[in-house]
Amino acid sequence: METSGAPRRLRGATSWLLGQATTHAARLVSEALGAVGARRYHYSLLAALDEFGPASQAELGRRGGLDRSDVVATVNELAEKGAVERHPDPDDKRRNIVTITPSGVAHLRHLDRVVGQAQETLLAPLSAAEREELVRVLNVVLEHQG
Repeated sequence: METSGAPRRLRGATSWLLGQATTHAARLVSEALGAVGARRYHYSLLAALDEFGPASQAELGRRGGLDRSDVVATVNELAEKGAVERHPDPDDKRRNIVTITPSGVAHLRHLDRVVGQAQETLLAPLSAAEREELVRVLNVVLEHQG
C-alpha cells in the first residue's frame, strides 16, 4: 500500500498508519482464510478454545474479541464441521460450554499455517527483530487502552 501520496500530516499520524495497516492486514487474512473456507472468527474462537480450554460462548466472545451475536453463529458453523462440541453447563443449564474437538485442533493447526502465510506477506519488509518489536509495542498500546 503506497502512502507517499498521502498528506504529511497523515503519514506522521500513528492512528492513520495503524488504520491503513489494519485495513491491509484484515484483507490479507480474510482472503487467505476464505480460500480454505474459514473466517477470522473461526480462527479466533478455535485459538481461544485451544489455549484456554472449554468455555462459555460469552467467555469465548470476550477472549476472541468477537461480538456476542457472532459467537453463536460461529459456534454453529464450527459445530457443523465437527470442530467444536457444545454441551449444557452442569452449573448453569441456561449456558452452553464449548469444547474444541480433535478435528478442531487439526483444523486450527491448518489455519495457523494459513494465517502465518498472510502474516509473512504483510510483514515481508521487516526483519525478525523488527517484527518482534512491532508485536511488543502494539501489545503495550492495546494493554494500555484496556
